[in-house]
Amino acid sequence: MKNSLGNEASLYLKQHANNPVAWQIWGQAAFEQAQKEDKPVLISIGYSSCHWCHVMAEECFADSYIADIMNEHFVCIKVDREERPDVDQVYMEAVQMILQRGGWPLNVFCLPDGRPFFGGTYFPPEDLGNGLIPWPQLLIRIAEHYRKSKEELVENAEAIRNNLIAQSACSVDESSLSPSDLIAAAEGICGNHDDQYGGFGAAPKFPQAMVYNFLLAMREFEQSPPALRNRIDAVLQVSLRAMAHGGIYDQIGGGFSRYSVDAHWLIPHFEKMLYDNALLVDSYLRAWLRYKVPLYRSIVQETLAWLDRDMRLDSGLYAASTDADVDGVEGQYYTWDLPSIQSVLGEDLSKVFSITYGLSAKGNFESNKSVLALQDGDFSLREDLQSAREALRDHRDSTRIKPRRDAKALTAWNCLLASSLAEAGFYMGRSEWLVRARSIVDTIGERLIDRTGQIVILNSVHYENSDKRIEGYLHDYTYYANALLSVASKIDWLEWGASQSYLDRAEACMDAILLQFKDPNAPGFYFTAEGAEAPVVRRKEWFDNALPSGNAMLLQVLSALYQLKGKGDYKKLLEREASAYGAGARQHASAIACGLEALASRNSIAVIRSSDASLFESLRLQIIEKPWRRLFLLSDPHSECQLCIGATCCVYDGDFMELLSNY
Repeated sequence: MKNSLGNEASLYLKQHANNPVAWQIWGQAAFEQAQKEDKPVLISIGYSSCHWCHVMAEECFADSYIADIMNEHFVCIKVDREERPDVDQVYMEAVQMILQRGGWPLNVFCLPDGRPFFGGTYFPPEDLGNGLIPWPQLLIRIAEHYRKSKEELVENAEAIRNNLIAQSACSVDESSLSPSDLIAAAEGICGNHDDQYGGFGAAPKFPQAMVYNFLLAMREFEQSPPALRNRIDAVLQVSLRAMAHGGIYDQIGGGFSRYSVDAHWLIPHFEKMLYDNALLVDSYLRAWLRYKVPLYRSIVQETLAWLDRDMRLDSGLYAASTDADVDGVEGQYYTWDLPSIQSVLGEDLSKVFSITYGLSAKGNFESNKSVLALQDGDFSLREDLQSAREALRDHRDSTRIKPRRDAKALTAWNCLLASSLAEAGFYMGRSEWLVRARSIVDTIGERLIDRTGQIVILNSVHYENSDKRIEGYLHDYTYYANALLSVASKIDWLEWGASQSYLDRAEACMDAILLQFKDPNAPGFYFTAEGAEAPVVRRKEWFDNALPSGNAMLLQVLSALYQLKGKGDYKKLLEREASAYGAGARQHASAIACGLEALASRNSIAVIRSSDASLFESLRLQIIEKPWRRLFLLSDPHSECQLCIGATCCVYDGDFMELLSNY
């Protein structure tokens, strides 16, 4: 067998095309080969911007001695997790069962039929004294165990498979989710907050946009007690300020890195992901509307500017990520030393800048370099140094090699961005952002949708120079439906009457979801479509991870559609799906925060209909003074001015100030 990755469209797979490992693409042929040769399967999963994926590739997969061991004893499959989230999810869950942890690169050992029996993440090429088994040693151990004790591995694999089935099953609460459950969930999350540095838990720390949005929803929840609201205020202000000031935020160019390796957000893992930034734009926008902190507005503006500058593709869609490394050096593009700052800013300004952003001769990173992090200065000082930051950005872009960009456009991630752009465009009065959101969903509709009759068939990924099609997953469909609704909710502000086509498309997408993903017997929709390949088991995704779960986003879509259409079928389905969240709210609220946010805010969605096109801009100028809620502004030739919130609707005789008093 030879390495078969050379013709793949995926950048990650191309990165491994020259390995001496005989990598195979995911597919039936590889498993048939394993069965024919009676070899275990090694499935190695990662993504193009992953630093430790690069490290293991260089140390192990590029080594001919190690590659010989892999080729002799295993059928080796390489998978891009962003292309195949279904494969990544099931094997990540299996490894987490085995080791109680996970991450990438993800290396999983399986029977020839794909059932996993062991796995892990990064393994070094030799003993480094850190407790990690050297990769060659592990390979030989597993190969020998497979030859001598295959029955034991079969038992392990079957036990893991049964656990995967059990974890995918739904635990339905007989009682509906109560306000007290939501309050307790918010209190529990706040109780795990790091009040000193922000965020939740110890290092490494990840931005948790879904958690922040849930807390913001509970801040406006009618039944929330004053003590909880005050606590939410404190939690959000500490966390959002800490991330915006920290090294996890690119203080020069804008945009957030994937996570911080320390507790106080200083040193990031430098890759930038589209989905993180799309989600955080939404959180900072909502926080700005609630607290009116100028820093939050700037973060939204700067992050969207970076996305447009560095991540927008010729198609109008957006690239998946940028790499953590340049020429194998982590963070090379983003870190600074004092001489570099002085050469650009001059001696006097560089002193002020260095104090403000924590630079020293010693540095806070490798090789006396520093990650810039705003010290405890006020917002005005940050703004005073904006021209300095722009000068450093221009210098960086003109003199340094940019991190490699993974130019595949993922449907789900682009839809997250479209939703955030539509909201930010309206609330911040930036019509070009709303136009950009519209362009994203229109491009997806043109390039990534096939049809079987009248049924929408959505594809998951778009490559600019390839016609490769990958059938969409539940989150592709639910994020797309939500993005269509987000565009529909605000587009009449720009183009009178344009909303209807987007509402129709959202309903058509919902029809496709019901046809292809619904479990007729229990709450929860499957991650893979009916009839599509489902690795190991056909599973349901309940928990948010880096992304909101597809089932959680379904609640967001159903809540909006029911508010807009009033269909009993939507209400019944919403109630059915909500029944799965009661136990989770009490046991692991932070893991289902997106779903809880949908349920906390489903009765506060506002719909304003009017026949007066000029009314919407006047309304916008007043609404931005109020906390965020999901809002639809819809043209209606038959309604002078109507406001509906939940089940309550009122008609206003041209007096929108009265309307706003009830908003």
